[in-house]
Amino acid sequence: MIAIDLCTFDSRAAAKSPAAFAAVVVDCVEDSWDNGADLVLLPEFAWVGLVPLVEPKTLKRTAEVFWGEVLPAVKSLLIRPGKAVVLGTVPFWDEERQELRNRAPILVEDRVLYQDKLHLTPWESDFSPGTELRIWEFAGLRFAVVICLDIEIPEISTRLRGAGVDVILVPSATETVLGVERVGRCASARAVELGCVVGVCHLTGTTEVELIDVNVGRTGVYWPSQAAFRDAPRWSESDIIESGIHKQRLILDPKLLQVMRRMPLETNPSLLKKMPVFELVRD
Repeated sequence: MIAIDLCTFDSRAAAKSPAAFAAVVVDCVEDSWDNGADLVLLPEFAWVGLVPLVEPKTLKRTAEVFWGEVLPAVKSLLIRPGKAVVLGTVPFWDEERQELRNRAPILVEDRVLYQDKLHLTPWESDFSPGTELRIWEFAGLRFAVVICLDIEIPEISTRLRGAGVDVILVPSATETVLGVERVGRCASARAVELGCVVGVCHLTGTTEVELIDVNVGRTGVYWPSQAAFRDAPRWSESDIIESGIHKQRLILDPKLLQVMRRMPLETNPSLLKKMPVFELVRD
């Protein structure tokens, strides 16, 4: 069994310095680990609370402080055998390309990985899109981090078909219930299409940063609608949350995924070996 904590996070955490803000994040992660979670997911822009704590108060300076000072300081606390964490997302300054990325730092036992957001919202005009979707392994399962709007893009699901992904983690930040619904409804579709488990969490609260000044969301888990999962709820969503840190635990039995994949006679889009070739005809 794998235990995953999906955490909303309120970036208004009381802190007077980047180190103090980082301590709040570390406490959230360690609390989950100490209470049995194997992996923790934090939301998109979880680190936006650093912006008011740096000078000048810019996304580029926030990127420099996080990647140059904060992450090296907390890495030793967040590298633990048998544990993993997706630390939400934070701006990353690509010095070579002279551009910002919306990047998720991922700590998997003794490895430090990352995932960039591939599709950007209109108000993420200061960022450039990533170019790679990474699949990584933990506890014998294959994971992918698909950030917010990316879960709404069917072409990403198409690229993941056949890759054997077991779990998709979706850190998100949305300002209205409509955004929450889009993420949740598309996450559910990805679970059906790819035969995987999808976990979602959102940023909450208000910030001093115009980019994401108001945030509402929820946590949610979506499972394949297949016989192996018949005896348990196949989706679970919290109420809409406007502020604070809230956690939902996902307990995953990898054997159920294995059973599902051994049932080729069951109608299951994730097991289709060859997609039909067809033309779009306009009458």
